[in-house]
Amino acid sequence: MNKLNEAFIQSSFISFLLIFSILINPSTSAITSFVYGGCTQLKFSPGTPYESNVDSVLTSLVNSAATANFNDFKISLPGSTQSDIVYGLFQCRGDLNNNDCHDCVVHAVSKLGTVCVDTSGGALQLDGCFVKYDNVSFLGVEDKTIVMKRCGPSTGYDSDSLTRRDAVLEYLTAGGQYFRVGGSGNVQGMVQCVQDLDMGKCQDCVSEAIGRLKNECGTSPLGDMFLAKCYARYSESGYHSGSDNNDDTEKTLAIIIGLVAGVAVIIVLLSALSKLWEKKGSK
Repeated sequence: MNKLNEAFIQSSFISFLLIFSILINPSTSAITSFVYGGCTQLKFSPGTPYESNVDSVLTSLVNSAATANFNDFKISLPGSTQSDIVYGLFQCRGDLNNNDCHDCVVHAVSKLGTVCVDTSGGALQLDGCFVKYDNVSFLGVEDKTIVMKRCGPSTGYDSDSLTRRDAVLEYLTAGGQYFRVGGSGNVQGMVQCVQDLDMGKCQDCVSEAIGRLKNECGTSPLGDMFLAKCYARYSESGYHSGSDNNDDTEKTLAIIIGLVAGVAVIIVLLSALSKLWEKKGSK
């Protein structure tokens, strides 16, 4: 086999491995899906102690996310005044492992740096994590301001689906945890609080989110209600649906099998052609 054929086969195989790795690791794009973001109007001047404190807070969030699903910080580096203090926190979705949490926070902090350029405060919610920093302390403060809501298209009244949805939301309202999921049939739901709240404030926030979700989404099969310190979500198709995951896995495997077959055919054909060329060359 000549060097050109060897290089082509090697290139094809490497391309296959790259595609394979992307297909079997789809979680990163899922957990980093954008939900909402916002920045304060007040800006800081580059090169000031406040900028150093912001950088320190964001770095602390990223480092801490490698070993924890939540943490908060109050940063005041030497040379700072009271007005230079920066407060920050991150909260990962309760079902994420440390690696996914860290990846999500890295992505969120990076995106926050491009969305909120030189602003004194900013917040960003991705599907898998939430990050926030500000010069005004918000740690431990309950905030039930609606920051994002979404309802799917109404599909008409379905008593069975509504009964299941209400049962799921009632279960989630029961509280006692910062992160909770529940399901009934094909209806799945999820709630989460930012863990700087005590459990009483968390419960109050979740109850508010669920109440607004039911009122505003009506008979919709899908609903998201994000308040500043908690959220509630439900879907008939399910955020944590095993059947959905199985379908995705089957589709992924089908694509992978097709790619394996395609690469194998290319290698066999090139090998056969190479042997023919070698025979002609030896004559």
